[in-house]
Amino acid sequence: MGVTVLTKNVIEAIEERRSVREFKPDPIPDSIIARILECGLKAPSAGNVQPWQFWVVSRPSLKSALAEAAFGQESVEQAPVVIVVLAEPSRSAARFGYRGSKLYCIQDTAAAVQNMMLAATAYGIGSCWVGAFDEKMVSKALGLSERFRPMALVPMGYPAEVSQRRPRSLRPLAETVVTVE
Repeated sequence: MGVTVLTKNVIEAIEERRSVREFKPDPIPDSIIARILECGLKAPSAGNVQPWQFWVVSRPSLKSALAEAAFGQESVEQAPVVIVVLAEPSRSAARFGYRGSKLYCIQDTAAAVQNMMLAATAYGIGSCWVGAFDEKMVSKALGLSERFRPMALVPMGYPAEVSQRRPRSLRPLAETVVTVE
């Protein structure tokens, strides 16, 4: 398979990224999934501990179980691929104690999710950050040990339709930024 050329720079990907919940059934080439995952690996992490694992789920029965754990969110089952982002709190705790296990591993995995979603956008692939799910059900579906904590489900696929971006209300900079000199 040939090299897929990115169609967007990072600023365009940030501006164009949106939550996609309806996907075409077309598979995403393995080479593109690999690049998206590599972008997740390049996210910053406290002390470069990298307390994450990324599970790439395409098995229909497992996607169905994940959708059930996500309170029936159909996009989780419909997407060709769901990347399940797991934190390993003990990796962060070994270096940073309580704060590592309760905060840094969450921040680190969040950065990885954002990197992957922006990379997906650059390849023309839609995604959605799903945080509403029952952690115990996800852990059971994946057969996880207690050392891993599910942080996010990220369904990905080619958008079913390219729709106009809905206007999004952003808080003004003057309301959200404090400059301290």
